[in-house]
Amino acid sequence: MRVVLLGPPGVGKGTQGRRLAQEHGWALISTGEILREAVAKGTALGVEAQLRMDRGLLVEDDTMIGLVRDRTGRTDAGRGFVLDGFPRTVPQAESLDEVLGERGQALNAAVCLTAKEEELVRRMIARRECPRCKRAYNLESAPPRDGRHCDDHPEVELVQRADDEEVTVLRRLEVYRVQTEPLVDFYRSRKRLLDVPGTGSMDEVYRAIRHALGVNQEAR
Repeated sequence: MRVVLLGPPGVGKGTQGRRLAQEHGWALISTGEILREAVAKGTALGVEAQLRMDRGLLVEDDTMIGLVRDRTGRTDAGRGFVLDGFPRTVPQAESLDEVLGERGQALNAAVCLTAKEEELVRRMIARRECPRCKRAYNLESAPPRDGRHCDDHPEVELVQRADDEEVTVLRRLEVYRVQTEPLVDFYRSRKRLLDVPGTGSMDEVYRAIRHALGVNQEAR
């Protein structure tokens, strides 16, 4: 099965996508992680992406389409994949359909997770990361044991990523409304949109996603 996860920043796409992929043996394709790897390596793409992400902007379409074309064509995506972070614009969605169509494939569904903006802001400004191992925490829902330091590296204090600062969070949500929300209409018009509330416990949201997709919980 080939699935796209939609929804505003902070709604939980990464967490749910990882679980869905792991339990069904599908590839998890997170463009955010691909971009952060490029940033960490200091590539030209990484430097450009960092500047845009720090300002709450999206990375250029051509760059993202090239990354996704390569990643969806790898062997581990043959059984299926979960795309988190792409497409973010209607042109990207059209390009994804073209890429899959060239391979005789099609997207099965676009799952849209929803939540109120005030909750999303609260979630994101509470996120923290270990600068050494990149392990993610949330001071509200998944805090470290002592509230400040990485559980795996007790001497390392957690930091807030620049794109999780409140001013940037609000800008990211505005970018989502203007550039990404039209995807909802795009996939609805093609009868591939599945609306799922992104509120409640992680287990509740996950069960709702599986129900919407019509898949059972299963091991690889």
